[in-house]
Amino acid sequence: MSDEDDEEPAVTLGDRTPVEGAPLARISSRLTWPKEKSEVDRLEGDSVIRTPEGPRELSAVLEAVDETYFQRRQEFTTHVQDVIGTGPIPTADE
Repeated sequence: MSDEDDEEPAVTLGDRTPVEGAPLARISSRLTWPKEKSEVDRLEGDSVIRTPEGPRELSAVLEAVDETYFQRRQEFTTHVQDVIGTGPIPTADE
């Protein structure tokens, strides 16, 4: 073993702060593509996703998406992000 193994981490990690909802990437990875919006809603609509404005049910977000068919996962993600926005996700403490 070298002396480097005994050093403290380069970055101090804080306490785990809970974040409500699931990352959009986790939801989209559970599905196979292509997929109709109605099928995404049927399968994952009750899932709560993380957004910059706080947790939201995917079904409510999909109502605001004009597209009815997603060829690829990236297309789905882009349309959802157009509705929810991108940015920092608030933690339960904020």
